[in-house]
Amino acid sequence: MTRLIFAALALLASACVAQAQDAPAIQPVLQEHRAVIEKSSRTTIGPAIDALAASGLPQAQAVLEAWADKDMWLRLSDGRFYRAEETEKDIYSLTDFDTGDVTLGVDEDDLDQLKPNSGIRAMIATALVRYQIADPDPDKRRDALQSIERNPETAHLAPLRASIPDEPDPEIAAQKRRLERLLTIAHDPDRAARIAAIEEMSGDLGLDLRATLNPLVATTLKIVQGPPPEGENVARVLIPGEEISIDAAYDLLVAQGAPVRLTPDLLRQALSENLENGRVAGVPVGTLGDPRAREAAYAALAARGLVPEARSTAEIAQVLTDYTIYESYAETDPAVTDAARAALAEIDLNVTMNQALDLSLDALSLASIYFLAAIGLAITFGVMGVINMAHGEFIMMGAYTGYVVQTIISDHTVSILVALPLAFAVTFAAGVAMERLVIRFLYNRPLETLLATFGISIALQQLAKTIFGTQARPLTAPGWLDGAFVLNDVVSISYIRIAIFVLALVFLAVFLFIMRRTRLGLETRAVTQNPRMAASMGINPNRVNMLTFGLGSGIAGVAGVAIGLFAKVTSELGSDYIVQSFMTVVVGGVGNIWGTLAGATLIGFAQKGIEALNPSNTLAAQTYMIVLIIIFIQFRPRGLIALRGRAAGD
Repeated sequence: MTRLIFAALALLASACVAQAQDAPAIQPVLQEHRAVIEKSSRTTIGPAIDALAASGLPQAQAVLEAWADKDMWLRLSDGRFYRAEETEKDIYSLTDFDTGDVTLGVDEDDLDQLKPNSGIRAMIATALVRYQIADPDPDKRRDALQSIERNPETAHLAPLRASIPDEPDPEIAAQKRRLERLLTIAHDPDRAARIAAIEEMSGDLGLDLRATLNPLVATTLKIVQGPPPEGENVARVLIPGEEISIDAAYDLLVAQGAPVRLTPDLLRQALSENLENGRVAGVPVGTLGDPRAREAAYAALAARGLVPEARSTAEIAQVLTDYTIYESYAETDPAVTDAARAALAEIDLNVTMNQALDLSLDALSLASIYFLAAIGLAITFGVMGVINMAHGEFIMMGAYTGYVVQTIISDHTVSILVALPLAFAVTFAAGVAMERLVIRFLYNRPLETLLATFGISIALQQLAKTIFGTQARPLTAPGWLDGAFVLNDVVSISYIRIAIFVLALVFLAVFLFIMRRTRLGLETRAVTQNPRMAASMGINPNRVNMLTFGLGSGIAGVAGVAIGLFAKVTSELGSDYIVQSFMTVVVGGVGNIWGTLAGATLIGFAQKGIEALNPSNTLAAQTYMIVLIIIFIQFRPRGLIALRGRAAGD
C-alpha cells in the first residue's frame, strides 16, 4: 500500500513538472529583447515592455514588478534573466521566472543588475496596470485606476472593461465604470460607442469628463492652398480681414516658409543699413519719400541677397486669395465632435446653475456670520438705542475666551462646548460692568455714548495686545468639522460654515424665545415701547437695561467663538465685523430681530454678488456694497422692517 502511494505521488510530481515545462515561458520574450533591456534606454525600451505586457503570460507581472523594483538580474554564464536576492555578502539566490526553481550560492561577479531609471519605471508602471486592475488586493486595484487616470492609453481600455464584471468592491466597480466611459470617449475606435458614452455622461459635472471632452473640440488654426484636404474635420473657415486679421493670416504662411511681411520697421532698418553714397540699391535717397520707391529699393536689395525677401501689404492681400484659413478639430470624426460640443454646452449650463447655487450657499454662509455678529448689536443698539462701538471687542473677547479654554482642554470638541457658555458669561459680565459704569450715565446722549464706547474699544484692543500679543492665536475646530460637504465638483460648503449657520438659527430661536416667552423679554419690550409707563407698572428700567445690554454682549461673545473657528484671532478681530454689524442692523431695521436677519441676508448676498462680478478685488467689492447701502438708506431710512416704539421715535 505504501509503495502505491509513493508511486502515485511520483507520477503526480512528474506530471506537474511536465506541465510546467509545457507551459508558455516568459524567458524567450526576454531573450528576444535582451539587447534593449541591457541597454536600459528610455527611448528604445518601449517595444520590450510592450512585448512583455502583450504576452498574456502570468509570469509577465512578476517580471515587470521585479524589473521596476530593481530585483531583476542577468546571469552572465547562461544569459538568462532571474529575480535575485542577496543571501550573504556578494552571494545571491536566483529564482527562475518560469519554473520558480531557486539556485543558491551565485556569486555577484556572474550577475548584472538591471537598474531602470525613473522614466523606464514609469513605463513599466503603465504596463503593469492591466494586471493590477484585476489584482486580489483592493489597494493595488485603486492604485492601478489612479495610474490610468494620470496617463490613460488605448491599451488600458480592453483589460479595464474585462475587469468590471468580476469586481467585488462596489466603490471600485463604480470607479472602473466611470473610467471605462472616459476611456471609451477618448480612445475607443468605435464611433457609435464613443457617441453613446458622451451622451450618457453629458449631464455630469466632473472635471475629469470636461478634461476628456475638451481635447475633442480643441482646434488648430491652419492655412492651405485651395480648399481644406479631404477628411479634415473643419470647425470653421476664417475670412482674412474679418474673422482674422490680414497680418495674422499671413503669419501662418510665414511659419511655413513664405517671405516675411514688409513692415515699416523692417523697411526703415533695411534702407538705413544699406545707404551708400546717397543711394540705396541705386535709388536716390531724395526719391525715397514715395512708398513705391522705398518698396522698389527693398526689392532691389532682396534681389542682391542683402536683405530677406519680403512682401508688401498689397502683395500679401493678393497671395491670401489663393489660400483657405480654417480651424481644424483635433478629433477627426465630425459626429464625435458634434456630440462633444453638445455635451459641453449642456455641461456649461449645468455648471452655471451650480455656480449660482454655490454662490448662494456662500452668500447664505456669509449672511449667517453677519447675523451672528450683529444679533447682539440688534439688542444694544436696536432695542436700547445705544451706539456701542465696543461691540466688536466683545466678539474679540469671546474668541480669546475660546482660545484660552483650548489651551486648558486639549479635546477640541469638549473645549468648544465649554467655551460657548463661558464666552457668554465673560462677555455678559463685561457688558453689565460697562453698562453700570459708563452707559447708564449716557442714555439719550448718542454722541457722548459713541465717543465713550469708542475709547473703551481702543482700550480693550490694547489690553488684548498686552495679554496675548499681536500674533494671531489659533482657535481649532473639532475634527468632525474638518472638510466640506461636497455636492459635486462645483458646489461645496465647509462644515464649519454649516455649523455657524445652524448656530445662527439656534440663537434666532433663543432670542425669540427670550423676547416673547420670558419675563425679561416682556419687560424689555415694555421698556422699549414706553419706559415711563413700564416704570409706573413696577418695572425697573435700569435693571432691564442692564440685563438687556449684558444679553447683547453675551451673544457677541458666543459669536466670537464661532467666528474665531475660521478667522484669525487677534486684537483686531472685532473691528473686522463692527462695520458690517452696524450695517446689518440699520439696513434690516433698527431694533427688530427679523429686520436684522433680513439685513444680514441682503448684505451677504449683495457682497457675494459684487465679489462675483469683481473677484480679483474684494476690497473694491466691499466699497461698492457700502455705497449701495448708503443709497438704499436714502430711500428707506428706517430699514427693511421698521420698529415701532422708543427706538422708532428716536
